Amino acid sequence: MNRIKQAFKDRLWLGVIIVGLFAGLIGGGIALGINNLVQHHEEVTSTRVPAGSNKSGGTKVNKNKADLNGEASQAYKSVQGAVVSVINKQKVQQSSGTLGIFGYGSSNGSNNDSSSDNKLETASEGSGVIYKKSGNSAYVVTNNHVVKGSNALQVILSNGKKVNADLVGADSATDLAVLKINATNVKTVASFGNSNSIVPGQDVLAIGSPMGSEYANTVTKGIISAKDRTLKAGTDGTLTSVIQTDAAINSGNSGGPLINMAGQVIGINSMKLASDTQGSSVEGIGFAIPSNEVVTIINQLIKNGKITRPSLGISMVDLSNVTSDQQQSVLKLPTSVSKGVVIMDVNSGSVADTAGLKKYDVITKLGDTQVTDAGSLKAALYKYKVGQNAKVTYYRDGQQHTATLHLTKSADTTSTDDSQQDNN
Repeated sequence: MNRIKQAFKDRLWLGVIIVGLFAGLIGGGIALGINNLVQHHEEVTSTRVPAGSNKSGGTKVNKNKADLNGEASQAYKSVQGAVVSVINKQKVQQSSGTLGIFGYGSSNGSNNDSSSDNKLETASEGSGVIYKKSGNSAYVVTNNHVVKGSNALQVILSNGKKVNADLVGADSATDLAVLKINATNVKTVASFGNSNSIVPGQDVLAIGSPMGSEYANTVTKGIISAKDRTLKAGTDGTLTSVIQTDAAINSGNSGGPLINMAGQVIGINSMKLASDTQGSSVEGIGFAIPSNEVVTIINQLIKNGKITRPSLGISMVDLSNVTSDQQQSVLKLPTSVSKGVVIMDVNSGSVADTAGLKKYDVITKLGDTQVTDAGSLKAALYKYKVGQNAKVTYYRDGQQHTATLHLTKSADTTSTDDSQQDNN
């Protein structure tokens, strides 16, 4: 009897539990369904475009709260008037005849009466900056590659006035040139700051005419990315120290100023890094010639119209272009020597000839500078002036030697040799 009662109680409690579970599930489902309905209603209501008039959708222009006379704006204003566009004009052959079925002929139909004349047309455009005004003359610094090959030069001032320009002098090694213009319409000149005092992270502005004079006086802002980057500059591949910046520099900016936030020119924009890899691009890597170097070159160009530097009187090739077999069999170099320049010819009576250097000597050091290739040799040599002495270290038949170079000979570095064999 007790067992029957206990079994009945157990079944009763089990029923209560099952009923409770079902009730909970049903109640939860109802609650969840109601909650979903509420959320759906709110979503539909919040995303539906309201009906009614659109008159309340108007707005207004508020007072500009930005600082219009910030540091960058003031720096730009102080220099902008001195920045110019430089126009390189070159001769283009043109026929004076009319174009017929078989080419050019004269207007009267005679094929023997054709003639041609030379007409100047714009070959390229770049930028420049006016740094000096003296009497009726003003002077502009720009890049050598901007004016190279020109038959005539013009400068477009910041006010749009176009004036003729004369080339005072140019230097291919540093890629700099100086122009002279009439100063009548010149109101602003720029000043140079000390490029030795710049630091990475410092704010700078680049001003110029990217893509030509149509975009004259374009200003871009960036920072100094590196103050002393070594690159091959000019057409002769001479190694030079340049300022790296991420301020946007494009074709046409060449020759324009890179300025600090005080409005001082700390560099002349010269080039940007481009990728040789198809399909890739490089942004934010531009270079400028440091102002201290610019001033040195300007003063020599003003004085002499050209830059005269020491010359060794040799032709040479980079040691890296000589096979390892030839380095051992012909040059007889120790395996520890892997960089330098090989003398291929020595001009009679030259500085190198006087010092006793000969064909197949391998130069590895000039002064305190290690020579790794022709560019580094030129960079080391150009630190000396004509008349000074320099110690050269070289290998001959596997033995290291030193000699003193009396730098009495000079070369005008505006002329270059683009052949495989470098001359100096």
